[in-house]
Amino acid sequence: MTRIPPPIRVVVAKPGLDGHDRGAKVVAKALKDAGMEVIYTGRHQTVEQIVSAVVQEDAEAVGLSILSGAHMDYCARLRTRLDELDAGDVVLMVGGTIPAGDLVALQSMGYRVFGTGSHLGDIVAYLREEVARRRGG
Repeated sequence: MTRIPPPIRVVVAKPGLDGHDRGAKVVAKALKDAGMEVIYTGRHQTVEQIVSAVVQEDAEAVGLSILSGAHMDYCARLRTRLDELDAGDVVLMVGGTIPAGDLVALQSMGYRVFGTGSHLGDIVAYLREEVARRRGG
């Protein structure tokens, strides 16, 4: 008998004071429509709140939507805090207004970057492939 894998659990979050959440909501809906369980934390989240949601929800992935220009700080602090809690195996994604000059640094922290204008299908495909790889399948 073929065992159906559980749905991918993803936390989508808007850190900091940036209130523009349309992109995060669009991505969250696309992931839900693709059969994933999505926990959208809402706007104005702290890194601690996001990490808490990831751990409590046993999420396999977290996606940050950042338009404020503070992506390097938030991404670094989230990565560090997840590592401290032995949750460093979570798939990390960041989207929004990300300058090309920051891509290498974000990738070295383990983030997959989906900048403004990324295709929703690419995000869904990446998550499916990466989670399947990490699950061992």
